[in-house]
Amino acid sequence: MRIELCTFSGMKIYPGHGSRTIRADGKSMYFLSGKTKSSHFLKRNPRNVNWTILYRRKHKKGAIEETTKRRTKRTTKLNRSIAGASLAEITAKRNQKPEFRKAQREQAIR
Repeated sequence: MRIELCTFSGMKIYPGHGSRTIRADGKSMYFLSGKTKSSHFLKRNPRNVNWTILYRRKHKKGAIEETTKRRTKRTTKLNRSIAGASLAEITAKRNQKPEFRKAQREQAIR
């Protein structure tokens, strides 16, 4: 049992239903009903026709149940060396006690 998709609406066409139209260039089109066939040949845009699958996809109708909210990746903090100092020097300075750093600063000023 082969199930085709309607060229205009995107709905399933079961065996024994719908009609097939073949264009002059050889491309075959499957239509579910006269409604879809006439809409196609009237050059209606299926994305703007409320009952088509393409419209429902474009306007996010009924897809909420299928997809779950994706988790965002957490940003990780990365320590890198700066132009003047290596990473080891930076970590050593960070681990020093504030009193010691204050004393060093005062010595440098003198």
